[in-house]
Amino acid sequence: MNSDPGRVEIRDMCKADLETVIGIAKTLKDAPEWPPQVYNAIIRPGSAGEHVTLVAQMPTTKEVCGFAIASLILPEAELESIAITPGFQRQGIGRKLLSELLRRLQQAGVETVFLEVRASNSAAIGLYNSFGFNETGRRPRYYSDPIEDGVLMSCELD
Repeated sequence: MNSDPGRVEIRDMCKADLETVIGIAKTLKDAPEWPPQVYNAIIRPGSAGEHVTLVAQMPTTKEVCGFAIASLILPEAELESIAITPGFQRQGIGRKLLSELLRRLQQAGVETVFLEVRASNSAAIGLYNSFGFNETGRRPRYYSDPIEDGVLMSCELD
């Protein structure tokens, strides 16, 4: 698929998005595999912990083609997941989604954002580096299937 990332809409995730979001996560080997109850809890108002949950949506078809989830414990946040449907990857949608997520985290009072990524996920690491994330450590053999290190990264928001 070919899309114009400038035309992609970024909006809050809602309950109607959950089936699609879970489907996107299942198609990606690097996305966490959470049960539906976890996604439901994340978007439920007043649930334990505060989250920013966003989806990327094509404006004409209303197709959800990506999502991002961050948890907040002010003044920090953790980027828990960012995922783009395979047919929409490498078109700038992840960049637009991450940009909006960081903007909202900053508005919420977040000073530092943390994340963890597979060492082999060079595309994601490059994206994070371009937003000012730096490697702060490694978790040896953290991931399985295949076994590899988890790279810890953080970014200070201005």
